Amino acid sequence: MKAVIYTKYGPPSVLKLVDIEKPQPKNNEILVKICATTVTSGDTRLRSSNFPPVAWLLVRLMFGLFKPKKEILGHELSGIVEAVGKEVTKYKVGDEVIATPTMLSTGSYTEYICIPQERKKEYWG
Repeated sequence: MKAVIYTKYGPPSVLKLVDIEKPQPKNNEILVKICATTVTSGDTRLRSSNFPPVAWLLVRLMFGLFKPKKEILGHELSGIVEAVGKEVTKYKVGDEVIATPTMLSTGSYTEYICIPQERKKEYWG
């Protein structure tokens, strides 16, 4: 499957279209064929490492000091469920979904993505 990755920070030219292995859903995941995604200012800032000087080091420590920790950008998607894991009860093949891969190991600049059926709520503080 195709994906857009970046392995270093910089201008749009650091983005590369590559072939990667299609993910397989775990027992508690759904496999989504992505139909649409967004390009946000957050994606642009992450790609270019364009952050205010006061936050630059903290952000780079979180997202990758010398190179990006997460090579596939993208924070929102819509798509169609193509497969479900054995324990999935809330979705079925053919369901239309909207989702965010925030806090997952990959982003939505790809053809397919696996997303857990249940997302644990993250709380700060």
